[in-house]
Amino acid sequence: MKVDVSEIFSNENKEMSREVEIDFTSFDAGVGEFPVLKKAPFLLSIANVGNKQLKITGNTEVTVGIPCDRCLTQVPTVFPIAVSKEIDLVKFLAMDTGELEDASYMTGTSLDADSLIFGELLVDWPAKVLCREDCRGICKQCGCNLNLADCQCQKREPDPRMAAIQDIFNQFKEV
Repeated sequence: MKVDVSEIFSNENKEMSREVEIDFTSFDAGVGEFPVLKKAPFLLSIANVGNKQLKITGNTEVTVGIPCDRCLTQVPTVFPIAVSKEIDLVKFLAMDTGELEDASYMTGTSLDADSLIFGELLVDWPAKVLCREDCRGICKQCGCNLNLADCQCQKREPDPRMAAIQDIFNQFKEV
């Protein structure tokens, strides 16, 4: 959702607080698209603190469904987001927007709250997600979720160096 901050830009010591609804329903992190399961309103506060400085603060909580790294079961992962950004208005208005980090969520006098939250989610994204610490994963042969049931596949993988001897045993195996 876009928030117009033109009134804050021109008035020193002016402050604005707003409750903003998050618009996106999925999170596309480049490695996949993950559904947003739950999202709280974004409590946003924008202040012109003087000396041409704009301070943006906000809090929200977003729950994203991320697949377990072992068994691929969807794991609801909660991201508490606390935003605290300061923008130097002189540099922001004078420079090309492509040169600033803030250009991703600020366009002119408009603040894109979804883009701001997206950036914070991307930074906080976990390296590994497990449904539980002792997750057994999935069977390499049949794809069965080993947390839910045991499969009948051979559990031990033979040593590839012994493949020739294994072939001899298989030839003379009695049925």
